[in-house]
Amino acid sequence: MLYSLTSMAGFGSYGMAIILLTIIIKMLMYPLTVKQVKSMKAMQELSPKMKKIQEKYKDNPQVMQQKIGALYKDAGVNPLAGCLPLLIQMPILMGMYYALFNFTYPSAEAAQFLWLPSMSDPDPIYVLPILSALTTFLQQKMTTTEMNQQMKVMMTVMPLFIGWISLNFPSGLVLYWVTMNIVQIVQQWWMYRGEDKTKEAA
Repeated sequence: MLYSLTSMAGFGSYGMAIILLTIIIKMLMYPLTVKQVKSMKAMQELSPKMKKIQEKYKDNPQVMQQKIGALYKDAGVNPLAGCLPLLIQMPILMGMYYALFNFTYPSAEAAQFLWLPSMSDPDPIYVLPILSALTTFLQQKMTTTEMNQQMKVMMTVMPLFIGWISLNFPSGLVLYWVTMNIVQIVQQWWMYRGEDKTKEAA
């Protein structure tokens, strides 16, 4: 349908259709994104208190879990809220992967987008895999304010892993991921803009 819209506009492009689809999905998921970002930020703020509880009750796991659960409840934090957008994205990513893998384009021109010969083939010059790694890193960096050693390692390993697997994925799927990250970065900037002004005023 989105490809038909681009054709009506005079530039039939499955690449542009994927970008439009991604933007629509991210806009529909914006309320969940807000919950995800707020939950992750609250979890980071609670991290020092959690460490104290873990140290104090390290010999009594049951009490430790109860105390941590009470801490979450008092702060109004749901640790699973940060996972919901990702769980919703997984079926979409899988669906796009299999759709692009076996997709028959109406013409060779329709399969092309910018420097990409086909949305179903990997990026021949690795621009999208590099962008997938960079945008993943930036998106994580915006979300993560306080980092322990484990989180620092994850912030390095995850983008590199995403970039590596993107080398062999259909370029249309990687385009979806890059666009999703860029929209997420813009959405997070929008969410944090008020806080930045408050910090500057302080």
